[in-house]
Amino acid sequence: MTPARQLGNLIASGDIVMAPGAPDALTARLVERAGFPAVYMTGFGATAVRLGMPDIGLLSQTEMTAHARNMALATRIPIIADADTGYGGPSNIHRTVREYVQAGVAAIHLEDQVAPKRCGQMAGIRLMDMAESGKRLRCALAARGSDELLVIGRTDALPAQGLDEAVRRAHHYRECGVDLVFVDGVKKIAEIEAIARAVPGPKVVSIVDGNETTQLTAKDLQELGFSVVLYAVTTLFTAVHAVSQALAGLQRHGTPAASAASQIDYAGFTERVDLDFHKDLDDRYGV
Repeated sequence: MTPARQLGNLIASGDIVMAPGAPDALTARLVERAGFPAVYMTGFGATAVRLGMPDIGLLSQTEMTAHARNMALATRIPIIADADTGYGGPSNIHRTVREYVQAGVAAIHLEDQVAPKRCGQMAGIRLMDMAESGKRLRCALAARGSDELLVIGRTDALPAQGLDEAVRRAHHYRECGVDLVFVDGVKKIAEIEAIARAVPGPKVVSIVDGNETTQLTAKDLQELGFSVVLYAVTTLFTAVHAVSQALAGLQRHGTPAASAASQIDYAGFTERVDLDFHKDLDDRYGV
């Protein structure tokens, strides 16, 4: 079964699909190990781990699709991947879709910002014309052809121009034929409730740590009518905090012993990266 069909079946079941964000392949493995049905390849996280920089459109299409390919090789659960704005004009969008299909992801989302793009939680977002964005989504749908890839139409209009414009764009993108719509940039529970009322059909919501929306459980979001919930930054923010704490302790004490209690041990780590599988290959086929 293809990853897109896996994800489509999960959505069709009626249970909300919880997809924690993974900034890298190792975290994607941990998401799978924890029992989640899907993982989100976040551009915010990918930019942070690859460049140590903010999510302002710095990664190229080839860097993002290579990142997705590595993640797909590391996991068996479907991947929802950030495809930013498609990385150029119609030919770039076509290539982006084909690259993501070959990478083995289940779904991509394309957004309606103009360059330089911004994370949906940032100020300074500028939108492209809605009709132009709709054409770009139709281009992506045509590019997938008969291949099984879910296309998500994302709008960043909520922080840029308000709820009414976000809803208007979500309706338009659905009319263009996308599989799901995604209003990004939500920070308040009232915004989520308003989107749920105004936007019918399969839809995605992103819950960002630090916002009041974290008070809503996955069950709450399912009852509101959302099909997929992304937890884009939970693993990244947790990891950065843990590493910062460990380094502070090492600097202060001159030894990592103080943080040992909160660390995984060597055996536990090698188990999580599947060392035994590779040792078995070497035992059977090595010289």
